[in-house]
Amino acid sequence: MPIYEYECGKCSKVFEKLESINSENKETECPQCGGTARRKISLSSYHLTGSGFYNTDYKAKPKAECPAAGQGSCCAGCAAADK
Repeated sequence: MPIYEYECGKCSKVFEKLESINSENKETECPQCGGTARRKISLSSYHLTGSGFYNTDYKAKPKAECPAAGQGSCCAGCAAADK
């Protein structure tokens, strides 16, 4: 079951509550003042690691520097890659 974050509209207290993922209740009672608290949208701590994900496999890798770049012109391989 996920932990949802709520914020009270009356006293601005922020608290967490463990609820079923199928729960459609977006409001609950504040444990501090009894006011109405609404569910917040917050960041997840879920992080995908390993191979097969954008961050590890598909993200643009830095290009290797052309050995002819310091001579005023690049090699034919660089020119073909730019097209």
